[in-house]
Amino acid sequence: MGIIKDRFKEKADAKAIEIKDLLKEHGTKVIGEVQLAQVFQGMRGITGLLTETSLLDAQDGIRFRGYSIPELQEKLPKYDGGSEPLPEALFYLMLVGELPTEEDVQHLTAVWQRRSHVPNHVFATIEALPVSTHPMTQFTIAVMALQTESQFAKRYAAGMNKKDYWDATFDDAMDLIARLPRIAAYIYRRKYKNGEHIQPNGLLDWSGNFAHMLGYEDEGFQELMRLYMTIHADHEGGNVSAHTTHLVGSALGDAYQSFAAGLNGLAGPLHGLANQEVIKWIFEMREELQTESPSSEQIADYVQRTLSAGKVVPGYGHAVLRKTDPRFTAQMEFGKKHMPDDPLVQTIWTVYETVPPILQSLGKIKNPWPNVDAHSGALLVHYGMVEYEFYTVLFGVSRALGVLASLCWDRALGFPLERPKSITTDLVQKWLKGEDEIWE
Repeated sequence: MGIIKDRFKEKADAKAIEIKDLLKEHGTKVIGEVQLAQVFQGMRGITGLLTETSLLDAQDGIRFRGYSIPELQEKLPKYDGGSEPLPEALFYLMLVGELPTEEDVQHLTAVWQRRSHVPNHVFATIEALPVSTHPMTQFTIAVMALQTESQFAKRYAAGMNKKDYWDATFDDAMDLIARLPRIAAYIYRRKYKNGEHIQPNGLLDWSGNFAHMLGYEDEGFQELMRLYMTIHADHEGGNVSAHTTHLVGSALGDAYQSFAAGLNGLAGPLHGLANQEVIKWIFEMREELQTESPSSEQIADYVQRTLSAGKVVPGYGHAVLRKTDPRFTAQMEFGKKHMPDDPLVQTIWTVYETVPPILQSLGKIKNPWPNVDAHSGALLVHYGMVEYEFYTVLFGVSRALGVLASLCWDRALGFPLERPKSITTDLVQKWLKGEDEIWE
């Protein structure tokens, strides 16, 4: 069946028994109370999902299977001669629940290399789109074009046993992750580099080969891709891309359909598109101030004008975190190591010093600190990737690791169709008047 698949099945079978026993003994216990405001305001804080791969803590940030980002940077295997963790290692950790060995990671890299062939019709589908099409739209359409290769769809149509849903989903997830860098790089080279495509290098790791196909041979950029793909991979199950992937998968949509839906969620300005918005905001500020190195005072004034115009400062604030996002910190440390004198990166750091006190003074913002999006664009620009519309595609390639690992778990644990109850405002008004007992 395959080394990693066998290990995953062993873990999944044990977890399924654990959940069955847990529900048998404690299934009727109340885990939380829903407030009326939560119903009207995006279901914030409602516990209603199980996601094994990661957990977001308000103080410590994201933890992958219990490990913080600094711990992952220390413990996960790295590329030979590199200092950043390999995304293959993180995927293994999310999938199996254990830290991988060097051999495990090398095996996974080899598996993805063998599965990375993209059918010609996918490239033809991309070419049928106007070059002006947003890269995220091209990316999502390409993933759907690749759905012709779904093992789950083929086996389900042939009458697959429910017990084998996980097996087909596992194969689809591995195939899709293996092929995403090739597709994303093709879109980048088509849109920004006159269609001058670069063939894969089978001797490189997953992220290194992605950097190579994008056209960046700098070892620093390859290291950045390893860090970027790791820290953007997952953010528990309630964010839009993860939840959407899970939701569509609960209807037994295959990995391609589910991930494409998640990508459409990621493309929204309040989710993955935020990293594009950050660098756009910085460029506009520098242009208006006519300087590449604005002072704290200049930045503070520009921030105040941004807020007065009814806009937000992109990259700042998070629904859950109550401190600086550890993913921001990891990128800041990367910048200090590889590009300490870069004016754009220095501007990001000055914004970091300037914005939180201003947001705190408003008295309305619980978390005035930067999230992951506040820094990533500046690092990419340093190496020459100035096409900020493409940044969300990078995010999408990375996010596949977490959401597809979770999809494998969804099917292995036999999670049902997700179908929460909805109500109307009229019914709420009747309930408040004592005329209806919708929650009693």
